[in-house]
Amino acid sequence: MGKIRVQLFCLLALALALGGCGPDNVVNDYANIQTEEHHLHFFGNKYEASNVEVIEEILTAYMQENQTVLISYESLKSNNYYSALARRAQAGRLDDVFMINHDSRLDFKANGRLADLTELAEAAPFSEEMLSQMREPDGRIYWVPTMVSAFGLYCNLDLLAEHKQPVPQNLAEWKAVCDYFVGQGIVPIVANNDISLKTLALAKGFYPLYQQGEQAAAFALLNSGEASLSDYLRPGWELVQEFCAKGYVDTAKALETSTTSDDLREFVQGKSPFMLTGAWAAGRVKGMEPDFEFLVMAYPVLEDGCVLVINPDVRLSVAAESENLALAQDFVAYFLQEENITRFANSQASFSPLLGDYRPNLREVQPIVASYRNDTLVLASDSGLNFPIWGITEETARDLLSGQDLTTALQQMDEQVVKNRY
Repeated sequence: MGKIRVQLFCLLALALALGGCGPDNVVNDYANIQTEEHHLHFFGNKYEASNVEVIEEILTAYMQENQTVLISYESLKSNNYYSALARRAQAGRLDDVFMINHDSRLDFKANGRLADLTELAEAAPFSEEMLSQMREPDGRIYWVPTMVSAFGLYCNLDLLAEHKQPVPQNLAEWKAVCDYFVGQGIVPIVANNDISLKTLALAKGFYPLYQQGEQAAAFALLNSGEASLSDYLRPGWELVQEFCAKGYVDTAKALETSTTSDDLREFVQGKSPFMLTGAWAAGRVKGMEPDFEFLVMAYPVLEDGCVLVINPDVRLSVAAESENLALAQDFVAYFLQEENITRFANSQASFSPLLGDYRPNLREVQPIVASYRNDTLVLASDSGLNFPIWGITEETARDLLSGQDLTTALQQMDEQVVKNRY
């Protein structure tokens, strides 16, 4: 008998070729296969051990059912992944299956790089709300989500209790707690240089649109140029600027802090009461065995409550020019089976994009669970926007962390929208 080989590669940040594997990447062999007639290449940005383990299990199960197929999964972290993905696309070397986000979907769709997944997406039990995010204006679907992620405020319960401070339930309470800790010489919020502050701005700025059901109309104005992004996000960025000015965030440190890596290590030291990052990292934080209890909640940015920022996430696409197009589509359809989706979403303390009442079972994210599917939701990168909001707002956050004045930062943000509309 031959072997099923699930090959988990890591890619050097500035190389297109395969590189040496780091500590989060492994190569495992599984006996079962006689012949290898088809080889699918799968490229993604999920590299953490818990995520790779579940992906590995799904790949192995698929190959056991399709014994002439070998699937190689290659992973690279975060923004380095999207840079490498863009280089592969430009070089005509896209993998059969790959992960995209809102911004890369705009570029790849415009350049005809994405295969039509409409049939398999409509065959899966997605909600109509989820399908509306996936459908293009012409009704076609080019990507499918494998989970719905959330962004949260991590709270160190022991540190709050030690200082007799409450878990904040609204913006006034959050500011009061932060003011207290600043007065004690403690920086209250651990933030990274990517998702922390931009999602805070999106929560505060876009919430009124979603609350009133006016987001589609507003996004149409943004897409046509009849409105500016700053018209809606100014309140959010004003909040970010206030947090920076008041010392709630160490701006110099945040500029050097990577997402769900450096920030997690800093938070588990137990010196700050709060952290802003993806709720999907809660299991990793718990696995780092901090000597305090924590929970993850929605952002307390309203006068009377919180806003939960979510995102259809880990979006799978198939290369339009794949030599294994039908097989790649079949594998994606297999990944979407409820058992696989549930296992994958739970490994990341995230929600299922499929119909049903599945919710992550990690105890620390139950406040997030309570906020899900209510009228306090904001989408982090709504498909109704035809410009790369994820990258543009990241730049704005870094501008403010660097000390740029708000007026200039917002002007540059609006200019980037104009330059990068599709």
